[in-house]
Amino acid sequence: MEKLIENKPVPAFMKNIAADKMIELDVRAVIESGKDPLDIIVKKVKTLQTGAVLKIINSFEPTPLMHLLGKQGFQSYSETINDDLVNTYFYKQSEINVLAENKETDYSKGWDEILNRFNDKLETIDVRALEMPLPMHTILEALAILPTDKALFVYHKRIPVFLLPELEEQQFSYRIKEISDGEVQLVIYKN
Repeated sequence: MEKLIENKPVPAFMKNIAADKMIELDVRAVIESGKDPLDIIVKKVKTLQTGAVLKIINSFEPTPLMHLLGKQGFQSYSETINDDLVNTYFYKQSEINVLAENKETDYSKGWDEILNRFNDKLETIDVRALEMPLPMHTILEALAILPTDKALFVYHKRIPVFLLPELEEQQFSYRIKEISDGEVQLVIYKN
């Protein structure tokens, strides 16, 4: 039985976009190679002119990216072509600061204290072998059932930049420890 693909209503910015204002970026090969396309996307987003649309070609709907860029003033629209092809459009409405990473915040500060605090109350998951977007979904699912007196210890291969704003929105605190290139540990907890 064929799955019915449901798309949202097309927003006004999609109906009136000129062909020369549409910039395409296919990130499927990057994801298939096991890498995170965030750096490539950020570079493209920073070059967008006001009124331009970035079309990201992907194999899934990048919901975390849509939320993140939405907070930066971008409108977005996603259309599912088939199970392996999703086009997501980001419209730059006005001049904004795009993805200004907060380098002053040290998320490793207090790592040992937090580990000691939750010493015998840690739930552990390992998302290093999962393909995107499964690490984020797996972590959020684990947090949804995590007792408030426990913390989630996560083995990850990179700092999950899309997860962090979501954690803050859900009022979770976290600490991050970079072990090596390709190995990161996180402790996520409620204060």
